[in-house]
Amino acid sequence: MRKIYLLSFFIVCGFLASCGGGGTQGELVGAYNRKFKNKTIPLGMVFIPQGRTLIGTSDEDMSFYSGNQARMTSFSAFYMDQTEITNAEYRQFVNWVRDSVAVYSLGPSGAPTLFKPVPAATAGGPAVTTSQQDINWRTVGNGNVLWGRNSAFKARLQNMYYAGNDALPGKNEIDVRKLKYAYSYLDLDLAAAGANDPSKSRQDFIQSYKDNPTPGKTNEHASISVYPDTMVWKLDYSYSQNDPMVEAYFNHPSYDRYPVVGVTWDQATAFCNWRTRLYRNVAAARKIPENSRLKYRLPTDQEFEYAARGGRTKTKYPWGGPYIMNTKGCLQANFKVGRGNLSDDGGMYTVDARAYLPNDYGLYNMAGNVAEWTVTAYNKSATALLLDFNPNYTSTAKGAKVVRGGSWKDMSIFLQNSVGTYEYQDKARSYIGFRCVSDFPGNSLN
Repeated sequence: MRKIYLLSFFIVCGFLASCGGGGTQGELVGAYNRKFKNKTIPLGMVFIPQGRTLIGTSDEDMSFYSGNQARMTSFSAFYMDQTEITNAEYRQFVNWVRDSVAVYSLGPSGAPTLFKPVPAATAGGPAVTTSQQDINWRTVGNGNVLWGRNSAFKARLQNMYYAGNDALPGKNEIDVRKLKYAYSYLDLDLAAAGANDPSKSRQDFIQSYKDNPTPGKTNEHASISVYPDTMVWKLDYSYSQNDPMVEAYFNHPSYDRYPVVGVTWDQATAFCNWRTRLYRNVAAARKIPENSRLKYRLPTDQEFEYAARGGRTKTKYPWGGPYIMNTKGCLQANFKVGRGNLSDDGGMYTVDARAYLPNDYGLYNMAGNVAEWTVTAYNKSATALLLDFNPNYTSTAKGAKVVRGGSWKDMSIFLQNSVGTYEYQDKARSYIGFRCVSDFPGNSLN
């Protein structure tokens, strides 16, 4: 009997506690999000702590340079790739797109095992269409089920290869023109510009890349061809024997760990979107919150300089000193030494993405090897308007983007921390690559 009374007492207490304010007893207690671990540094990246440094020219920089004057600038914490994105890493993106296009060409009726099962439409609900099918990547795996020697699908994927007059006799080559990536994202610049316009709705702020964009619709664009332009090795240099680089650089295993080149700014941005999607698909499968890692993107112009300085102030180069050689007389980056001397630094063209010593943040080749795309739109007049914390200038119009770091074909002056140049976002070059960043949601890992 005593136990019954005790149980009744707890039931009544629980009832009283739940009354008035959904169990809060009428007090403000907050609605907290689910906690999760977000201190794990993403694979292949380093943590760049929040801090401040002088951004722009300093006494150590080249004489008569008419760049931006130095000013103290503060930055939030973020993650950054240790190296430039390599051929092998970018090829993972290309292969993912290749396999996606192949699976969708087979369709769920032709390859049901390659699609996740979709629940039947409920009565009165929307019909489930083929486009809503999701690829079962557990089955697709690394693509062997599609392209392997014993693949049951390979004979039905001849539409993926060059055919007719486009095909070389005796060769079965993937038609890279078919490798296109479609995606959408909410453009915050468009949203900010139309925030007070009652005629605008959310769809007006969504940038979409699709196979059949609506003519005249400014926020719809053609889907992105993801395969690098290997012809840059000939197009960039009219009178040079670079045919071996055209034929081998992106696909030969000797260059797997070399930085990818021949990618436009649009391709680099599509890669960042895909990399975000790749992680979030795995996070969803593991029941990890989507925002456990913020999206991947290109660094801003001045974020790149902040990271390149490695926590130092007024330094000329990422390695800290004012000289391009160390005390042993070894060159500290891959660049053009003097005139016509491209071999003394150890590489005629690009080199391994982990060549040379990293800077104090652990970042490799923040100067030399390949110059790198940033998210920043090029506009020299905008510098004076930038804030002194997390500065950036963006534009919804297509145009030139800031490129940082200098490359294997540049003289040493272009390797200086404060020096940037530009290139049009639809141009691919043999000396421009990229690396990604991901914002850190907080102030410190500790």
